[in-house]
Amino acid sequence: MRRSLVVLALAGALAMTTAMTPAFAQARTDVKVGLVLEPPSLDPTAEAAAAVDEVLYANVFEGLTRIIADGSVVPALAKSWEISEDGLTYTFHLVEGAKFHDGTDFNADDVKFSLDRINAEGSLNAQKALYASIASVEVVDPATVKLTLKQPDGNLIYNLAWGDAVIVAPESADANKTNPIGTGPFSFKDRVEGDSITLEKNQAYWGTPVALEGATFKFIADPTAAFAALQAGDVDTFPNFPAPETVAQFQNDPRFRVVIGSTEGETILTMNNGKAPLDNVKVREAIAHAIDRQAIIDGAMFGYGTPIGTFLSPANPDYIDLTAQSNYDPEKSKALLAEAGVTDLTLSLKLPPVEGYARRGGEIIASQLAAVGIKTEVTNLEWAQWLSEVFTDKNYDLTIISHTEPNDIGIFARDGYYFQYNNADFKQIIADLAVTADPAKRSELTKAAEKNLADNYAVGFLFELAKVGVENAKLKGMWDNAPTQATDLTGVSWEE
Repeated sequence: MRRSLVVLALAGALAMTTAMTPAFAQARTDVKVGLVLEPPSLDPTAEAAAAVDEVLYANVFEGLTRIIADGSVVPALAKSWEISEDGLTYTFHLVEGAKFHDGTDFNADDVKFSLDRINAEGSLNAQKALYASIASVEVVDPATVKLTLKQPDGNLIYNLAWGDAVIVAPESADANKTNPIGTGPFSFKDRVEGDSITLEKNQAYWGTPVALEGATFKFIADPTAAFAALQAGDVDTFPNFPAPETVAQFQNDPRFRVVIGSTEGETILTMNNGKAPLDNVKVREAIAHAIDRQAIIDGAMFGYGTPIGTFLSPANPDYIDLTAQSNYDPEKSKALLAEAGVTDLTLSLKLPPVEGYARRGGEIIASQLAAVGIKTEVTNLEWAQWLSEVFTDKNYDLTIISHTEPNDIGIFARDGYYFQYNNADFKQIIADLAVTADPAKRSELTKAAEKNLADNYAVGFLFELAKVGVENAKLKGMWDNAPTQATDLTGVSWEE
């Protein structure tokens, strides 16, 4: 009897010990990711918001090619391709056996549907100008697609790696805004609007399986809440942490790893070139000279960021430093306003819901503009409002935004784009760049484009956004840098 009681006592103690074993001692199979912005919809082919790609790029949706951590472009749903000598024909050989998450087969018909859809009348694709060179898409056989171009396009393979060119199926494309169905290693599981999006492992994935069984993206715009969520373990990683003022606390805590990397995010004070008096280059120049970039970097980003004087990342080999051309000079700013005959100027400043560079930066810029006599009416917008009022309707004077798409200087040449920078010389440079393959000539044209934007003060150039990330020290495989706007979880795992 006594022996039985001892055995029962030992068994109970063992059960209690097992129950009290901390969860972190077990192998983790999921990850909780903190992001600042919630996607307005879940279709990357019909939204301009970077937040869509931050959740879905490479995870749920795949293109013919893809951008990886070092910024290079590699095969994805196209396993290989050939380009004709005249640069007008691209033949893509597709992976075989891939399926969409609803079980339908992936084949050449889906590629044709997706690429034709980008350029179709009424297309909502935010980057359709990147694919305007495509004259036709032909299905050669189920595993082969031939693209014929109107003119050579040296950027085509790179552009096909953008989230805007992911491959979707005709059976599910219309529903992707709320129920995204791709071919990627994760499938969409659930969305709680205003809170989170959950993905789960695609057990039938055609390629290399991912290590994670699932991932939850939690949307936390408030810097204080973001800090608290990391400290409490409510999120495991915040790839673009919105509270840089608290980074030192994480650097001194062995539970965390802080990663300071680079992005493709040119952060700018956009000026609506299509509205008076901002259609006057002297007024735009006056605004540029009223801005103290370093004060914004220090005050809004706590020192994280690199000043820029044109629209290209300083990491790009063709970048030229033109910051001196729009240096901080408030007296020159006042003189330029006087030359332009502008007095008692009040401009709208509409800010997206980014607490750091946009809203904190907006306060600083409003103060700097006031110092030279320019009043601002500041409005904080939610993301859907910003996309509607500013990006689509162009109902604004000034806004602050970081354009995180890679190598996107050509957006200034687009008719109807929200900058409304209608410069014939710039358009010609970009047209020439599109049909130029020679690296030396491409470099020369890129630098000419940079100089044109700086000379004409197309926008107020602020800084290149730094990638300040904080993550659980046991998490492996998150990107250090951001060569494109993605939270690629395909190589993420936990230390044993």
